[in-house]
Amino acid sequence: MSVTLDLQTTPNAPRSQIVGWVNGRLKVKVKAPAVEGKANAELLRFLAECFGVRPAAVTLVRGETARLKTVRIEGITDEDFRKISAGW
Repeated sequence: MSVTLDLQTTPNAPRSQIVGWVNGRLKVKVKAPAVEGKANAELLRFLAECFGVRPAAVTLVRGETARLKTVRIEGITDEDFRKISAGW
């Protein structure tokens, strides 16, 4: 069981946070700069924390150097995702 998400990301924010939905993508701001993979690492760590999974369960599928990314989160169902994301 896994969920695949399309994201719009913004690096170098004051804090990591989920902003909401923009054009069918989940908008996420991360506090790390887009240097040497730091923003991607923070994004994966932050999403793992938000969804209550271990960091290794969140992987970057595509968009390593782009603001539009796709991630896969292992260990949650579509129903789990809907419950967690209900307020976004």
